[in-house]
Amino acid sequence: MKVIETRLPGVLIIEPKVFGDARGFLLEVFHKHRYAAYGIPGEGLEFVQDNHSRSRKGVLRGLHFQLNNPQGKLVSAGTGRVFDVAADVNPDSPTCGQWVGVELNEDNHRQLWIPPGYAHGFCVLSDVADFQYKCTAFYDPASDAGVAWDDPDLAIDWPIDAPLLSDKDKALPTLQQAPRERLPR
Repeated sequence: MKVIETRLPGVLIIEPKVFGDARGFLLEVFHKHRYAAYGIPGEGLEFVQDNHSRSRKGVLRGLHFQLNNPQGKLVSAGTGRVFDVAADVNPDSPTCGQWVGVELNEDNHRQLWIPPGYAHGFCVLSDVADFQYKCTAFYDPASDAGVAWDDPDLAIDWPIDAPLLSDKDKALPTLQQAPRERLPR
């Protein structure tokens, strides 16, 4: 597998080795020892929950994080195409306001490792996409938080103009609007 560092500390793009022939392909989605060599899932962390979502074209989910029990996420698109984003929204971080975006799709088989503490979101570029998350903490609804997908301070270059958003995501604050205690540290 090939691991590509990004401008955000700890956020990694993973290109697994794919074994394919006329019948199809096989790839390792996760191998504890190989991924551990790159610090995934990280010191003292283990994957405890796997999630699978399906979304249609134009859906944007995010930008989400958990205040307590922050989740590290290893994400990929099993079918379809998504533009996936990790954003640093920690006001005490030297990279606060920076983001990394990468296309994950069923052909490139890329994964994105997002350590705990970063905001995460994605938008669907294909007619439908199945998206998988391996998480290092259980979902905690009381700790769920986020920032607006179109926050001008983040200035994420989303490949979509008018996304389909949940009511929750429509109501997320910008970094300027969010109280400091509602942002990750």
